[in-house]
Amino acid sequence: MSTTTLAVLVPLLPFLGAVAGLLLGRRAPGFVRPLAVLPVLAAAVLAVLVAVRQGGGKPIVASTELTPTGSVPIDLSLYLNGFAVLVAVLVGLVATCVQLYSTAYLREDPRYSSYAALVSLFTSAMLLVVYTGDLMVLLVGWEVMGICSYFLVGHYWETEAARSASLKAFLVTKLGDVPFLIGLFALATDADSFEIPKVLGAVAAGGLDHPTLIALLLLGGVAGKSAQFPLHTWLPDAMAGPTPVSALIHAATMVAAGVYFVARLLPVFAASAAALVVMAVMAAVTMLGSGLAALAQDDIKRVLAYSTIGQLGYMIGALAVADRGAAVFHLLSHGVFKALLFLGAGVIIHGAGTNSLAAMSRMDGLAKRIPDAFWTMTIALLALAAIPPFAGFFSKEAVLVAAEHAAGGHSESAPSAAGWVVLVAGVLTALLTAAYATRLWLMAFRGRGAAAPDHGKEPVAMTGVLWVLAIPTIGLGLCAGPIADWFDGNELSPTLTTSVLGTGAAAVGAVLTYALWQRATAKAAAAPAAAEQPSAVSAATAAAESAAEAPEVAEVTHEHPAVPAGPAADPGRALLGPLHRHAADGFHLDAVYDRLFVRPVRAAASLVRFLDREVVDTYVSGAGAGPRLLGSLVRRAQTGNVQSYLSALLAGAVVLAIATAVLANVNAGS
Repeated sequence: MSTTTLAVLVPLLPFLGAVAGLLLGRRAPGFVRPLAVLPVLAAAVLAVLVAVRQGGGKPIVASTELTPTGSVPIDLSLYLNGFAVLVAVLVGLVATCVQLYSTAYLREDPRYSSYAALVSLFTSAMLLVVYTGDLMVLLVGWEVMGICSYFLVGHYWETEAARSASLKAFLVTKLGDVPFLIGLFALATDADSFEIPKVLGAVAAGGLDHPTLIALLLLGGVAGKSAQFPLHTWLPDAMAGPTPVSALIHAATMVAAGVYFVARLLPVFAASAAALVVMAVMAAVTMLGSGLAALAQDDIKRVLAYSTIGQLGYMIGALAVADRGAAVFHLLSHGVFKALLFLGAGVIIHGAGTNSLAAMSRMDGLAKRIPDAFWTMTIALLALAAIPPFAGFFSKEAVLVAAEHAAGGHSESAPSAAGWVVLVAGVLTALLTAAYATRLWLMAFRGRGAAAPDHGKEPVAMTGVLWVLAIPTIGLGLCAGPIADWFDGNELSPTLTTSVLGTGAAAVGAVLTYALWQRATAKAAAAPAAAEQPSAVSAATAAAESAAEAPEVAEVTHEHPAVPAGPAADPGRALLGPLHRHAADGFHLDAVYDRLFVRPVRAAASLVRFLDREVVDTYVSGAGAGPRLLGSLVRRAQTGNVQSYLSALLAGAVVLAIATAVLANVNAGS
């Protein structure tokens, strides 16, 4: 079977599995789980075969015209270069792990069949984006992911949190898709084609008339999809969906699509130095803001959500300095360990019965109750904090090396200003990342208080997946040398300067957080009569309170022994000081957007409604009232009395005769 045929089957198999799952979900429930897992697993295996055959060599290009348009044709095409086939492997691996994990995590969910089908469709759409060589076909996969995210984030639609989160995710991403669509058409007009190879050829030949405008329009859609400032606010709220969905969205599909798109069309963005500077500033603000916000979150999933936003900022920063190899390498590394973090968080939520870090910090021995999650989460957090030799260290160092290269003026495309912005923000974010990773680990696994409950061993479908993802989390970075050919042959090894800067900043963040945690723990233990108060709060109560933010908690809450009430040992409060309250609320961006956009739009809608009802409807009603009034007057004359009709006729004749006589006299006198 040819490589092209295998590549066609990769997105097709999950799509067919989704259709079959929707059709057979109610009629044959026994087939739901096989249809959820097997097509995605087969697609992952085929993606590996395609990657091996492509081998990091020349791109594999194949196309057939889908439909004539009279001007710019739309083609069904494949464009398989090195990093495209590796991203497809990541998507297949994470989607397979999510589907396996979900068979246990959502085993009692009455809507599991539709959920599994949507996950398969989501996977198929992302694989279509990865493999296609036509921008219009890419747009189809782009939008299908958007609607899938709407349904999956709103899976627990009975709760207000899930409904509002799904709607917010849909509207914010669509807001970015408007300029994105305009940019695609402008790009195709200048390049006279939607095919990616032809577009890149036109860019190389200097065929773009408006490179800055096109790049900024496309960047709007990327900011929405990849949750970059200022369109990032939907992602933390999307934690209202099931935890496996969070793993899929954050690790390998929706948010990765924007980064992948820029990497795919990097020459388009590199054609404008202004666009690269804008990308660098956007990435810097996103990295630093999300790092500060992550330090103030109590919900374990929201910590990871802000972490995702920051790590995506690293990828956009690498693209801003025109190094797509570093960006895609970090995308792959982050996709593995972030999937592990979210799926591990799901095990923690199952075991603790709450998603609140404050509640976990008042439990003793949680790590011993869920050892698989403890060890694998520890590995993933070390990777997130960029501690060697884990994957995150090598991929983050690749980004910092690229930024240092551009800052020194050694990049042919990126201005040095973009390099300095990304480098400084990247080092500071490394400190913040290590700080909130350490905080999460300490609060989740080093709590002190009542003994954590023991609910037995978690299902193998959940814990086994964690160890599968732990393998590349440990070893992917060590493969940076052998897989360099898949990244345009660029060197991905760290340098001494960036290693000292990045690792040193991470060490400072981790040590400082640990010291502040010890002090906070001592203060919490010394709280007056905290352990002797008669009132106690149970972990089940904490779980019930947090269920509004993570609705699946309500399905897995267990009865726990009472946990003494009192302040939680949270080093984030000491680290942030007066910023903590603002960071916990995402720096009030939702409130700002509400005042700047939501309220004016609602006011404008109210004005339009008033004008429609009171002005336009008045004229329309008046146009009908005139004939109705005339008709009522005429109706009064229609009495049915013949004598009245004759009298009126006679009176009319007399009036006409008198009028004729008067007119005749007037004319005679003149």
